[in-house]
Amino acid sequence: MKNERTLVIIKPDGVQRALIGEIIKRYERTGLKLIAMKMLIVDEAMATKHYYEVGGDEWIEEVGRKARAAYEKKGMESPYKTNKENGWAVLKANAKYLSSGPVAAMVWQGAGAVELVRKITGATAPLLADVGTIRGDLTLDSYALADTDGRSVRNLIHASGDIEEAKKEIKIWFRDDEILNYRHLHEKILYDVNLDGIKE
Repeated sequence: MKNERTLVIIKPDGVQRALIGEIIKRYERTGLKLIAMKMLIVDEAMATKHYYEVGGDEWIEEVGRKARAAYEKKGMESPYKTNKENGWAVLKANAKYLSSGPVAAMVWQGAGAVELVRKITGATAPLLADVGTIRGDLTLDSYALADTDGRSVRNLIHASGDIEEAKKEIKIWFRDDEILNYRHLHEKILYDVNLDGIKE
């Protein structure tokens, strides 16, 4: 459990708004350990691989179903005939967004890393994210605004959804030799059962 890993990507809007340091601080101060980080600009093929290879056809179908339901909730008809077509449209929009500028990709490690990062990050839709979360505090975008503009919601961050997803995503973004194995001083306080060695 102490070595659970998760992937975080600060998306182009987060980089452009100079929020890298603030976002890292939010994760770091909980006790999570940053074990890999790099900045890069990905092309749409890499961005598509990120979304599709992890979720596959099931993800496409589910995203398409949610998109269709969102259209219906607004009293509109989806412009796509099937959930699959809807899903691919969402994926392409997400890939365009992720590849629109520099991103900062990171691997964080620690007990409950996946769940903790998602909790700190906040709900996918920034307007619904709790105050105190990264998205709740640092951005104001919404699905309604994104739909009006015909784009993906700008929510600053991608964070792995579960442990298995994190494992797949980390392999897409990082080679094994790019992930560091080191001891961080705060691990002594967080994980040492008896806190031995604190007193002189």
